Amino acid sequence: MTKEEYIDYGEQHLFHVYNRFPVVFHHGEGMNLYDTDGKEYLDFASGIGVMAFGYGNKAYNEALKQQIDCILHTSNLYYHPALCEAADGVARATGLDKVFFTNSGAEAIEGAIKTAKKYAFLRDGFAGHEIIAMSHSFHGRTVGAVSVTGNDHYREPFYPLMDGVKFATFNDLESVKAQITDKTCAILMETIQGEGGIYPAEPRFLEGVRALCDEHDILLILDEIQCGMGRSGKMYAYQNYNVRPDIVTTAKALGAGVPVGAFVVTEKVAKNSLKPGDHGTTYGGNPLVCAAVAKSISLMEEMKLPEHVSEMTPYLEEKLEEVTKKYSFATAHRGMGFMQGIVLTIPVGEVVKKSLEKGLVVLSAGSDVLRLLPPLIATKEDIDKGFEILDSVLAEF
Repeated sequence: MTKEEYIDYGEQHLFHVYNRFPVVFHHGEGMNLYDTDGKEYLDFASGIGVMAFGYGNKAYNEALKQQIDCILHTSNLYYHPALCEAADGVARATGLDKVFFTNSGAEAIEGAIKTAKKYAFLRDGFAGHEIIAMSHSFHGRTVGAVSVTGNDHYREPFYPLMDGVKFATFNDLESVKAQITDKTCAILMETIQGEGGIYPAEPRFLEGVRALCDEHDILLILDEIQCGMGRSGKMYAYQNYNVRPDIVTTAKALGAGVPVGAFVVTEKVAKNSLKPGDHGTTYGGNPLVCAAVAKSISLMEEMKLPEHVSEMTPYLEEKLEEVTKKYSFATAHRGMGFMQGIVLTIPVGEVVKKSLEKGLVVLSAGSDVLRLLPPLIATKEDIDKGFEILDSVLAEF
């Protein structure tokens, strides 16, 4: 089929909840994607932060092929080797203790919310506890995840949502303090806000929230679905701070292309929250996705990808600085590691569209930020090539 025929074919039955770009990707290799016409695209989006190793990593692919030939599914009524290996890898990567595997990031958020509520229920002997989340945050599309997402655009059509959610201002400790009551069971935030515009937490803010949680026996939940798994220059972004969460949510690059998420908790939380029968999943943590998780973490460690990101970040930031100095409509850049944003006063959607036409895959974040999430394998040569294409696009404005 031609590209147009594929698109027409798909639109016959796909529910139109995405405004997809008119491109049909067929395969990938390294940093590059190729469409059905054979056109090459340099990927600075990673499938929204998923494809940490780029495309066609042989060791990763082989691990999945071996698992497919072995067993695909057992349910969580039984153990299997990949589950044990994946759980050990996630505990090692996060520095936390107990893991629950989910099918997605949104499900990881749901599980984290339930864990915090059960923790407070057992502590206080009553239900009706509250969660403090952040304005301009994004945590997923399920009802629970939308309830703690601080953006009215995502919330309003689906009211009534989950009760007991208050919103504070990200990086404003006083606004968090003002929301705490004796009903507060958790404070939930992204360590680096993604959809909200690529805002890293300020160290004093995150450390201050941790201190508040310790003072009031409140659980700190850090959403690292996008910023985790090496993207910040550490395995998890909170490891750049003097902070350890009580619960962390992870997904995206956790499976590097296979749909899997997890929420991970400390030993204290595990012993004082969910019990058998409180939570479950049919597919979560099945052998295929766990093989992907185990291999992803081992490859991250073997390839030293967080260290590579740290090494490449100054060069990437140098290129970002050049853009903001060259173009008056590029007013700022911010981010951490390979999670970066350029603030633009021109239509971001047009920049994304024109970049794709010229063979560069980039993203937006909010209404005014161009988001860059390259695979963690990106080299200086890849960064040069990406910014050469981006410069040619921005020059048209």
